[in-house]
Amino acid sequence: MALYEYVTQDQLAGFDKYKYSAVDSNPLSVYVMHPFWNFVVKFLPTWLAPNLITFTGFMFLVLNFLMLAFYDCDFTASAAGHEHVPSWVWVAAGFFNFLAYTLDGVDGKQARRTNSSTPLGELFDHGLDSWACIFFVATVYSIFGRGESGVGVATLYYILWVVLFSFILSHWEKYNTGILFLPWGYDISQVTISLVYLVTAVVGVETWYQPILWSFLYRDLFTFMIIACSFTVTVPMSLYNVLKGHRSNTLKHSNLYEAFLPFLSPVLLFVLSTIWVVFSPSNILELQPRIFYLMVGTAFANVTCKLIVCQMSNTRCQALSWLLVPMTPVVLSAVTGVVANELLLLYLWTAAVILAHIHYGVSVVQQLSNHFSILAFSLKKPNSD
Repeated sequence: MALYEYVTQDQLAGFDKYKYSAVDSNPLSVYVMHPFWNFVVKFLPTWLAPNLITFTGFMFLVLNFLMLAFYDCDFTASAAGHEHVPSWVWVAAGFFNFLAYTLDGVDGKQARRTNSSTPLGELFDHGLDSWACIFFVATVYSIFGRGESGVGVATLYYILWVVLFSFILSHWEKYNTGILFLPWGYDISQVTISLVYLVTAVVGVETWYQPILWSFLYRDLFTFMIIACSFTVTVPMSLYNVLKGHRSNTLKHSNLYEAFLPFLSPVLLFVLSTIWVVFSPSNILELQPRIFYLMVGTAFANVTCKLIVCQMSNTRCQALSWLLVPMTPVVLSAVTGVVANELLLLYLWTAAVILAHIHYGVSVVQQLSNHFSILAFSLKKPNSD
């Protein structure tokens, strides 16, 4: 029995009819990574459940986040005059990041290899991917930090939102077209960042202080690449795919309001969190950026997971995520000074968001496992009794 039945009966019926449809046209993925993953998956035991592979890869990203949180909690370790993160940590971060990326690539191949593909597997994979965004971005941030040659915490906050919206675009496309167009930026970023971690271990963070050309620093290149990739590749390709569907009259939601409905909750989350950042009496983002990023990234993952459930079950996206309802008085009490200890409020709200998201995830996995009569982390069949 699920902890709570978040998935409706209409959605369960939609999952019964679901067929996976995706397009991956990235040359790096098609010609390099897929052959590599096909090679790797042959070494995995056939009793190993694909969801267990997915979860293990996700936990490597969480481990990276926690490891850097220990050595660089406030993102100042890479600044001049501060004790830097040990080299072995960057080596571990590079290895763990690439391992997580590899496991994310082989889980689906293991499912097909063991004839255990289910809608739950795809939902579990993409749901964890949505949460992984914050762990990935926060860990990368420690390379540059927020020193004189680093990236400001407010700038990183908006960069995080660029990454989050780039992620949800793919699932917005699928919500409207029925096809998941895998973004090019994902594979390129994972390979690049894994290498950057290893290079940092060898040359030290001091290398990133140096300008590349004139006064153009590596941190500027970092910012430029993320924003440019989003606005010159991800966004145009998403709009092109949806417009192509509109011209061919194959869109699932021809009404403009219905087509853009999935963006309502993410935009409201952005507005609420930005109000807190801009009007915070104690400058909360400067005070505790890591926890604030974690709160935003987790809340966004919760909103995104609900969209993924809707696009996979071919049901209407809910207009408003319930998590935003209690967040509104939390933000208002913070910016108006009603709650004197703003930092404590952030800690409590972040804990509430994380627990709510975990409860949602566990409940949905249990509900779909029961519906399909499978075990989430084992290829064995559940007991008939």
